[in-house]
Amino acid sequence: MDSRGLRSQLKDSVPVAGLCPQGAYGVQDSIRSGFSSVKNELMPSHPLELSEKNFQLNRDKMSFSTLRNIQGLHAPLKLQMEYRAARQIQRLPFLPSSNLAVDTLRGNDESVGFEDILNDPAQSEMMGDPHLMVEYKLGLL
Repeated sequence: MDSRGLRSQLKDSVPVAGLCPQGAYGVQDSIRSGFSSVKNELMPSHPLELSEKNFQLNRDKMSFSTLRNIQGLHAPLKLQMEYRAARQIQRLPFLPSSNLAVDTLRGNDESVGFEDILNDPAQSEMMGDPHLMVEYKLGLL
């Protein structure tokens, strides 16, 4: 089969070039964005994956609606404002941030979860040159 026939069959599919973040020279920047897998970006691998990705958001919505019904409109608004302020506190881009304030507000500071054990920043694949990472974060590159 020639390439024209294959191209006509795949014209409704998502182009692979649109899924990969391009660097300065048109090549995927694997250092900043990691390795890409087209299959993982097209469809979830398990039916519960989407539900698990939105678990914290759904739990927050439920607690905010319960809080609104019990205490009034001011309570969830105050809590959302505190979450937003706590999320803005970050370290430099090349240093890992523990987000202790957000964990304390959500009540996760006393629980040990999957991300506490297997999310070791020292083993991160995204470690790079500190100067380049700060310049990228500030938009200087």
